[in-house]
Amino acid sequence: MIDHEAPQRSGLSTVPFGGIDTAAAWPPQIGGRMRSGAASPLLFVGPPSALPAMAELGDIRLANMLPAARAAGYIRHSGLLDIIWLAAADTVDGATLADICAAAGEQECRLICETSLTALDRVVAAIPAALNAQFLVDADPTDKLVALAAARRTRHGVLHDIARDDAMERIDRLQDEVARISRLLGDLAGQRGGLSGAPTGFVPRGEDMDDYPGQLRSPSRDFAAMPRSFVPEERTLDRQRAKAVRRMLRQRRMREQYFPADLFADPAWDMLLDLYAARLERQPVSVSSLCIAAAVPATTALRWIKTMTDAGLFVRDADPHDGRRIFIALAEGAYDALARYFEALEE
Repeated sequence: MIDHEAPQRSGLSTVPFGGIDTAAAWPPQIGGRMRSGAASPLLFVGPPSALPAMAELGDIRLANMLPAARAAGYIRHSGLLDIIWLAAADTVDGATLADICAAAGEQECRLICETSLTALDRVVAAIPAALNAQFLVDADPTDKLVALAAARRTRHGVLHDIARDDAMERIDRLQDEVARISRLLGDLAGQRGGLSGAPTGFVPRGEDMDDYPGQLRSPSRDFAAMPRSFVPEERTLDRQRAKAVRRMLRQRRMREQYFPADLFADPAWDMLLDLYAARLERQPVSVSSLCIAAAVPATTALRWIKTMTDAGLFVRDADPHDGRRIFIALAEGAYDALARYFEALEE
């Protein structure tokens, strides 16, 4: 693998996102204190051809570009990185990826991972939940811009009107939609005084899921189905309701044959319905499967999954049979609210 690290020089310089100027000075700025309002330094891990050509965000600068094998050592040595961009994270071997994640956690860096949909479950499971990570699948330039904007350090951030474009408007709409869904579920759970155990805001994650009790937790479940001859009446009702939910999802997809898909796009609701049906069917749902159920681009679905998890509506469940994969499930409060919602529909 080619070593893309530039020689150390003195002075200050900024490397444009559109490409590398080999004649310009390129310091890693090791040591010292980041001045207020300074651009967030980004380490790009991958070949130069994969470097995103985005110059809209002037408050992010390319600090260095390295192959995966040398990234972890550089992260630990520099000490001033804010963002680590992993191009083709699915091609990085497990040990190297784990070392990069460990170094990113030590330096409190934000992580952006590009991967394929087929390898998404493995990559997501390999990234510790404590890391502030975003995942991109077949991302377009706007998705990459949104990821960079979200990964900037707020302590360095200065609001620029130039960044207030369609990408930032998408972030605002995403936040508004999550707030709307949270209010809806809160209203549905009003008879019990709100979602039991719901957090009042986003809470930082610990390495261990037990480290943040503010999050809604879903109990361990046995997804093995019982023999039909011994299924109690309650399971029969669950299967009937699951069929009704699946029918609703099929009807939502059928609309796309007659109207533009983005006219009724509601990925958060589609994912809630899919997880609710899977819970009734006692079936686990992988990250990639939930992305498909959302009926939006995978990168958009992944952003929704992260937002809903941070809001306490989704939880991560480890696959007990495969440590390279995780499942997404409904939090108990969200499940109870959906159950009451469908009970009200049936009245």
